[in-house]
Amino acid sequence: VIDATIALIDNPEITVDELMNYVPAPDFPTGGIILGKSGVRQAYRTGRGTIIIRSKTEIEQDEHHNRIIITEIPYQVNKAELIVAMANLVKNKRIEGIADIKEESDRKGMRIVVDVKRDYQPNVVLNMLFKHTSLQTSFGVILLALVNNEPQILNLKEILHYYLEHQKDVIVRRTKYDLARAEEREHIVEGLVIALANIDEVIKIIKQSADKFEASDKLQANFLLSEKQATAILDMRLQRLTSLEVEKLKAELEQLKQTISELKSILASDQKVLDIIKAEMTEIKEKYNDERKTEVQTDYTEIDVEDLIEKEDVVVSMTHFGYIKRVPVAEYRSQNRGGKGLIAHKPKEEDFVENMFITNTHNNILFFTNLGKVYVLKGYEVPEGQKSARGRAIVNLLNLAENEKVTAIIPLTGEDDGFLIQATRKGMIKKTKLSEYAVIRKIGKIAIDLNPGDELVSVAVTNGRNEIMVATHEGICIKFSEEEV
Repeated sequence: VIDATIALIDNPEITVDELMNYVPAPDFPTGGIILGKSGVRQAYRTGRGTIIIRSKTEIEQDEHHNRIIITEIPYQVNKAELIVAMANLVKNKRIEGIADIKEESDRKGMRIVVDVKRDYQPNVVLNMLFKHTSLQTSFGVILLALVNNEPQILNLKEILHYYLEHQKDVIVRRTKYDLARAEEREHIVEGLVIALANIDEVIKIIKQSADKFEASDKLQANFLLSEKQATAILDMRLQRLTSLEVEKLKAELEQLKQTISELKSILASDQKVLDIIKAEMTEIKEKYNDERKTEVQTDYTEIDVEDLIEKEDVVVSMTHFGYIKRVPVAEYRSQNRGGKGLIAHKPKEEDFVENMFITNTHNNILFFTNLGKVYVLKGYEVPEGQKSARGRAIVNLLNLAENEKVTAIIPLTGEDDGFLIQATRKGMIKKTKLSEYAVIRKIGKIAIDLNPGDELVSVAVTNGRNEIMVATHEGICIKFSEEEV
């Protein structure tokens, strides 16, 4: 924080993101691990954010069993309550695979040992503990401060700016106070120096005066002194008359003049005030600096998986019974006349390939079902398989309901601005803008509201000016312009 404040002093135009190079994240006294930087970034950019804090753990393995060792827990989490909560989850069978929980903390530090049963994966048990206990917590950040006596939410740069303004105010007020004290002392010492330079006359005036009030008035009149100076001369002890004391007073007066000059120069220069802040903060840093306690780790759920997937054209095929796979286009090669072809999909008996198309790993594929719902998968989310493989059941990839099956697949190109035409078993037809399907959640989206007993059977992409042909199972066909729909 001190480094960030000094950086702001040196460069008032510095951005919040640049300040985060100095302040990467909060540092909690209980250590732990901050998971991901998105919450931190949001908090420092806007003044509000939520930070995920995870306990520091490690897994010990030996021949007989595995242990989860917890050495640091999130800030403000009570250790005893955490252990009780973990024990209750085991007791209520919310978490399985834990044999025992032991508290082995001592003066060297915290140590909670969770014994994992044989045949249970310790990582799975640990993830369950993160999910169901305060072994992982969220910490809400609100950077709230009083600005001119009004509470305001500030970003990182603003909060450091107002801190600097406060420090400037403190130093200016402190300097003014020191200046007043120095000038006051200078005034007194000047009077004493004048008195010592004329000591014989001063003594004579004092001896001839009836009381201290008369002596004070005469001193003020004779040497053009103030009342305070005259009082200081009258209060002076005889030992101050030695030559050594006289020299000390003169040296003090010289030092006071330098101090006053320096204090006035500080009040006249903002830069000098900032230099004092820098010097004092640097001293604090050198005196109290220690190692960071809270570690910052990448939260891999923050990484966009798409960034890690190579863009390539793939052939996606799906069978009648719902087995789907993708194969790189490069696996297929052009054949000359007389070529025997190659196996592109090997379905089980009585199954057959119903859909086959080329798309890109980064493109969306829409899956329409007989119940009138639509789901979406990215090209790379379709499992890759060998040419001779059967593929994976679509029910494992989409949240399909009972008796729900995919009846149409539409690969999109990423630049789609046309329409989707949907047709049902009982002859209903509907046209919708493709933009309506830009956002589809994992649970799917209703594409068409069906009448009782009806089913969605076919979907096609159009450009708004196409001719549509619809054929029945008895071979009857109709053709019309899509503008009529």
